[in-house]
Amino acid sequence: MELLFVVALAGIMVAIAVPSYQAMMARAKVRSAAAEIASQIRMARHLAMARRERLVVRFDLGEKSITIRRVDAEGVLEVYRYGEKGVILDEPTAGPDLLFHPSGRSATATTIMLHGTQGPLFKLTVSLTGRVVMS
Repeated sequence: MELLFVVALAGIMVAIAVPSYQAMMARAKVRSAAAEIASQIRMARHLAMARRERLVVRFDLGEKSITIRRVDAEGVLEVYRYGEKGVILDEPTAGPDLLFHPSGRSATATTIMLHGTQGPLFKLTVSLTGRVVMS
């Protein structure tokens, strides 16, 4: 009888804990994707400074990808696909293109909202100096 009581109590505790665990895992997945996207933007900035050329970061919401391209010449330098990460990006406030100058400065400041199953969770802000902040 005691063993049956312990098993029933453990089952109730697991039933209570599973939804919280699933929500925590969804938030962690979106946090990871946000960190990767911020890293891609920072990489574009550093590549622009290292190559001494203008680079554009294009957010393609239909393809769910981020592409780093050269402005003055043909060629894609990097493609990051976030579709399988389970995250949704809103259109950046400054439009789908983010331009970095050879100095590392951004042509426009922009904000990008990232959503998961729990609603808006993270905000990426790129300042005119090129600094990327995740909040």
